[in-house]
Formats: sequence, structure tokens, C-alpha cells
Amino acid sequence: MPLRRPENAAELLAVARNAHERAMLEQIDPAGIPRHVAFIMDGNGRWAKSRHMPRIFGHNKGLETVREILKGARDIGVEYVTLYAFSSENWSRPRAEVSALMHLLEEYLKREVDELDESNVRLLMIGNKERLPTYARQELDRAMERLAKNDGQKLVLALNYGGRDELVTVARRLATEVANKKLRPEQITAAMVAGNLYSAGMPDPDLMIRTSGEYRLSNFLLWQLAYAELIITETLWPDYNRAEFFSHIGAFQRRERRFGGVKP
Repeated sequence: MPLRRPENAAELLAVARNAHERAMLEQIDPAGIPRHVAFIMDGNGRWAKSRHMPRIFGHNKGLETVREILKGARDIGVEYVTLYAFSSENWSRPRAEVSALMHLLEEYLKREVDELDESNVRLLMIGNKERLPTYARQELDRAMERLAKNDGQKLVLALNYGGRDELVTVARRLATEVANKKLRPEQITAAMVAGNLYSAGMPDPDLMIRTSGEYRLSNFLLWQLAYAELIITETLWPDYNRAEFFSHIGAFQRRERRFGGVKP
């Protein structure tokens, strides 16, 4: 069955695992849960370095956070969760780290697909899949096919994704339509651009959370984040937890979203 949101405060508080989570949940209005939350999961490398461990150790630890935050988002009824897992610029990292990240993606999908299926999660991907190593691409395809029937939470992995690349791809596609006289330039609309993005058919994020204290978008969802609320936390991704996530949902609800207009 589709993802169900808690309908009242009692149902919302029932998902708390401890007193800290309960305190954060008390600040949330069940009727105002964002439909789509996007994450820039930053700080894995720094987390590992602070412990004198290889960077991949931090990425492994970060997967535990992914599991917890996805569950927390499901518990409160967030329908779409987008994770910036690997950018089109990340290929410039050391070859050994890139290889380790690709194998980590493969292992994550193998290990988590059963739980995701049991939780009625559907897996989606945005980005250019073709550059991914064959083993990672095949595992991704298998997981997406297995979870395609699910109609609960949507987990969106941004892989080999870059916002500028995405917009260039859309521009080329529409330019081809114009060149073939199937479209006139003045007919191009914002809705037409949105309909040609990797994320076509998905709602734009209501909230984008970036961990590790960096104040930039890093080429992430440049079109889709136009009116999203942004929250930056100093917490490194491996240390991010459900209670802090719930506190950020509360902070989101206290924002006044005007979408370019003014308050009546």
C-alpha cells in the first residue's frame, strides 16, 4: 500500500525510539511533512580522517546513516528521499576511492534490497547511468527492477549526476526538436524543461539538507531546488541521526514559503 503519513500527534510520537527523538517529534505538525527531502551527504571522508582511518571507512559508516534516515523518513511519511550518492565531478577523485565507492554501491544494493522490498520502497535513479562500471550498473538495474512494483517511499539515488550536465542534456534535446521543426523556440516552457529532466514526474524537493557545514549546492538539482528550503548542519554525515533529521523537519515547518510572492 502507498506510504502512509501519521495522521495525528499521537501517531507521530509513536515512532520515537528515545526521549531525544520524541522531543524533536513534538515540534512537528503531522499535516506539514514535506513530500520530498533531498540530501547532500557530506563529511564521510573527514569523519574517517578524524579517526585516522581510510576515507572508505567513512563511506561505509555513512551507509548506516542512510539506513537510519530512510527509516526515519518513512516513519513520518516523507514520500521521496533523494541522496546525492556520486556526482559527475567525483570521477576526479583518486582511482582507488572511485573503485571502492562503486563496489560499495554494488554491495549496498545487494545487502539492502530485501529490506527495501519488505518496506515497500521503490528505487529510482537520476544521472547518466552509462558511465557506471558494468557490475554496479547491473546491480542497480536488478534492484530497480525488483522494487519497481512497490508503491511506498521512493528512494532516488543521484549517480554520476551533475545539475549542469542535466540542463545541457535538456537543452540539446529541445534544440534537436526545434532543428527538426517539431517545436518552435517560443513554445518552450518551464514545464517542458522540467518534463525532460532526469527527475521528470517527481515532485521538486521541498527541503534540501546538507551535512558537514559546507554552504554550496555542488551542482546538485540546480533546477529542482529553485524554491526548496535549505538547511546546512555542521554534523558530518556518519554522525547525522534521526533526532537531528526530525529537528530539521520542524525547522522546515517554521519557515514561511512564499514561492516569490508576498504574505497575504
